[in-house]
Amino acid sequence: MAVQAFTQPGDAVLLQLPVYYPFSEVIVDNDRKVVSNTLLLGEDGKYHIDFDDFEQKIVTNQIHLFFLCNPHNPVGRVWTAEELTRLGDICVKHGVIVVSDEIHQDFVWEGKHLVFANLKPEFADISITCTSPSKTFNLASMLISNILIPNRNLRHRFKKAVCGAGMSQLSVLGLVACEAAYQNGEQWYQAMHAYVVENIAFAQNFVKQRLSGVHMIPLEGTYLLWLDFRGLGLSVEELDRRIIHEAKLWLDSGHIFGKCGEGFQRINAACPRSVLREALERIERII
Repeated sequence: MAVQAFTQPGDAVLLQLPVYYPFSEVIVDNDRKVVSNTLLLGEDGKYHIDFDDFEQKIVTNQIHLFFLCNPHNPVGRVWTAEELTRLGDICVKHGVIVVSDEIHQDFVWEGKHLVFANLKPEFADISITCTSPSKTFNLASMLISNILIPNRNLRHRFKKAVCGAGMSQLSVLGLVACEAAYQNGEQWYQAMHAYVVENIAFAQNFVKQRLSGVHMIPLEGTYLLWLDFRGLGLSVEELDRRIIHEAKLWLDSGHIFGKCGEGFQRINAACPRSVLREALERIERII
């Protein structure tokens, strides 16, 4: 809806690959052009933003809309105040609207989740903030999300696009589930949170000790493991063949997140530890 509300067919939309693949799909499916400020994998093993490239891409491609992912899926970064402020200042300078996907905000292991729109009043004025109970409370099937737009003009344009698509009503099940989760879900959330933390630690140790040639990118946020298989020297096709047909696993192959994701695989660690253990043991056998 943001793509339709704030851009025209043929316009470019900026994102930061490798990123949640529906971002790219929704841009292309609406006849817009994907432009990437591709994240850089540093010597510290973490991904970083190339700010010079970010501003250059905005200017060169006449960008009016930017998709921010914070915490970032799949690379697991929780962007700092300095990083978000620098991004925001550039967007304000060039009149870029920011769609900030903060759906993984309840899964932060290092640092602190910062709402982009809260950092500066001028950031709130250009922000569409997207949250949902779906990740935290496993309610994706309820089709419920929260779109927060402080700027009255942007909110009007966004609502017009939503109404134009015929989405005037939400699921009553989703509304009730959302209310129940936010009002009464704290105890469940804390228990789930502790379990996922242990799952991530288990996976880190398993990869380090038993998956030679595989590296797990440090996870600051989300429950999604971003595993680097490039040390095995396999082609993308061969890696996928082994994962799918030999290990009998359905992971998210890194190439769907952009070309810079080739050689990686994404694994959901928010599951029973027995399932996570079996998955990792199957990978161990096929490499």
